[in-house]
Amino acid sequence: MTAPRHLFSGHRKYWAHRFGVAPMLPTSRAQLDALGWDSCDVVLVTGDAYVDHPSFGMALVGRLLEAHGFRVGIVAQPPWQDPTAFMALGRPNLFFGITAGNMDSMVNRYTSDRRIRRDDAYSPDAAPGLRPDRAVLVYAQRCREAFAGVPIVIGGIEASLRRIAHYDYWSDKVRRSVLLDARADLLVYGNGERAVVEIAHRLGRGEDVASIQDLRGTAFVRRERPEGFFEIDSTELDAPGPVAAHPDPYAHTAVHRSGPGAWRRSAASRP
Repeated sequence: MTAPRHLFSGHRKYWAHRFGVAPMLPTSRAQLDALGWDSCDVVLVTGDAYVDHPSFGMALVGRLLEAHGFRVGIVAQPPWQDPTAFMALGRPNLFFGITAGNMDSMVNRYTSDRRIRRDDAYSPDAAPGLRPDRAVLVYAQRCREAFAGVPIVIGGIEASLRRIAHYDYWSDKVRRSVLLDARADLLVYGNGERAVVEIAHRLGRGEDVASIQDLRGTAFVRRERPEGFFEIDSTELDAPGPVAAHPDPYAHTAVHRSGPGAWRRSAASRP
């Protein structure tokens, strides 16, 4: 029996694996210096606190990238009013990875009645207000202000559910793709571990982020229509089927015997 092929066996470890495994992914310049790193290859920005446990998505992604040899730093719940906090780890060599956190930032902050929540399960001491509304958009903007020209890759549940035009409950209107508003280079949706590792290796080999258009589980903005592209109105293809009356689940049928060998059926409805 042959051994199963490893999911990531197609890549050699990045050269920075020589630095070894960090006790904790660095979150400050002092921690970066203590590890002997001059820079990070990837900087992950998240709206959650940094807890080095796989229940926190960015910690898991960070450790996975580290296992492939990349030097990874985390900027967790940064003050978003200016770009200073986003400069804490310096300019990343490959890209910024941005997520709102384990929860959609709007769901995290507001109830279904649009009232502000009093706590945040993914913040220290459940303190609320440590992440902005529409965190992916805000973080992407601040990363561009901090280091222009660095590729920006967005992901997580907030970006995944907004990768195409969508109805936004909070503003009660249809909004366009978050890719356009965030002006990100790539959007990773769903379980993004394999896609993120592939992006890191390809950028590490010197590929232009704009050329990464063949990766499963990613979305990007196409500037022009490809040759042979045509648009079909789905309303011309799909038509509603017959609408049948909905059966009453509380109605029941009783069977009565009215004579020898004879049965009759009567329907009884709910009271």
